Amino acid sequence: MNKDLVAIFEYLEREKGIKRDIIISAIEESLKAAARKSIRGLINVSVQVNSKTGIIEVLAQKEVVDKVTIPEEEISLEEARLLTPTAELGQWIDITVTPQDFGRIAAQTARQVIAQKLRTAERDVIYEEYRHREGEIISGTVKRVVRGATLIVDLGKVESILPERYYPKTERYNVGDRVQALLLEVHDTENGGAEVILSRSHPQFVAQLFMQEVPELSDGTVVIEKIVRDAGYRTKLAVRSFDEKVDPVGACVGIRGTRVKNIIRELNNEKIDIFPFNEDPVQLLQNALSPIQIKKINVSDDAARTISIVVADEDYPTVLGKRGMNARLNGQLIDGELLVQKMSDYQNALSIEQAQLALVNDPTLDQPLHVEGMSSMILASLISAGYDTPRKLLNSNPKQLSSIPEISLEMADKILEQIRKKRT
Repeated sequence: MNKDLVAIFEYLEREKGIKRDIIISAIEESLKAAARKSIRGLINVSVQVNSKTGIIEVLAQKEVVDKVTIPEEEISLEEARLLTPTAELGQWIDITVTPQDFGRIAAQTARQVIAQKLRTAERDVIYEEYRHREGEIISGTVKRVVRGATLIVDLGKVESILPERYYPKTERYNVGDRVQALLLEVHDTENGGAEVILSRSHPQFVAQLFMQEVPELSDGTVVIEKIVRDAGYRTKLAVRSFDEKVDPVGACVGIRGTRVKNIIRELNNEKIDIFPFNEDPVQLLQNALSPIQIKKINVSDDAARTISIVVADEDYPTVLGKRGMNARLNGQLIDGELLVQKMSDYQNALSIEQAQLALVNDPTLDQPLHVEGMSSMILASLISAGYDTPRKLLNSNPKQLSSIPEISLEMADKILEQIRKKRT
C-alpha cells in the first residue's frame, strides 16, 4: 500500500499536474472520519500520511498526568516520556493509535479520494484548456474502443470521446491510430467530471479543414456562407468573396486542386462540391447543380419553401443522388424541400393534363386563338398551320408545334404552358 501510494502521488504530479500535498490533504481528511468510527472514545483524532514513504498513521491527543483515571484521554508521565522524553505534566501529546485493520480501510478510502481528485483535476484541465476551443480541430490517438464503435481518444492530459454516431460509417479505427476531429462540446458528467466530445461528421469539421488549407478563408477575404453535409458521402459549400479580384471557388480548390485534394484525403475521398453563393435560393440551387441545366422550375408560395424542378432524363440520377441524398442536401441548402422530376415524366403528365383540358365542354376553347403577349407573326404562323383555336393547340404536342418554321421546341413548350395555365 505504501509503495503504491507513493507511485500514485508521483504519477498524478507528473502526468495530471495534481500537487502531492493536495492529494495527501484530501486523503487525510477522508481517513479522519473513518478513524473516528474505528476508534471510539479518543479525542482530537487526526491522520497523517507521509508524502515520501506513504506510511499512514492515526494519532490521538492525551494529557500527561500523575495518575490515569480516563485511559482514553490521559497518559502517565512515565509512559509519555517513553514516547516524548521532554514531556511534562499537563502537556498534551500525540499518541499513535492506528487500528490493526486500518490498512484495508485506508487503501479503500485512498482509492476513492484519488479517483475523485483525478476527476476534479481532469475537469479543471478540460475547462481550462478545451472549453474555449469548441469548434476547433484537435488531434489525438485512439486509446480504446468501447460500446460498439465509440472511440476514446487520448489528447495528452485528458481523454475525449468520439461517439460512433459522430463519425462516418465508412471510417474504421484501431487502437493507436491518429485521428483529427472537431471539438464539438465540453459538458459536465454525473460523477463530477467533464467530457470532451469530438465529431468528424459535423459540417463544421469540413469548414475548419478548409480554414486550415485556404488562407483567403482565414483572413476573411472569402467566407463559407452555406455548408451542408452527409458525412462519408458528400459535402456542399456555397462560398462568397469580398474581393472582386479573388475567385472564391478557385481559392478553395487551389492550383490544380491541391487544397481541396488535401481535404478530400482527410475525409477518405468524400465528394466535395464548391460553388458561388447567391442570396436568391433559385439561383443558389442552379449554382449547386451546375453544369446540369434546370429545364423547368416552380417555387411554392408557402413558408416551407418547396422548389420543384424538371431536369433532362440523363441528368436525373445525378440530381437525385444515391438514396436521394443529393436532392436532400440541395433542399437543406435552400432551407426547404427540393422535388425532382424527369423531363419525360413531366411531359407525360402534361400530355395527360392537356388531353383532359381538351375534352372539357367549354365554348371558349373553340373561339379564335388569342394568346396574350404573343407576336402577331407567331400567331399568324399557328393559325396558318391549322391551330386557330385553344382546343386545337391542347390536342397538339411540342414536337408537332416545333415543326412550324418560326417556332422552336422551347417556344412550343411556352405556348402550350400558357394555354394550360389560362384554362386551369
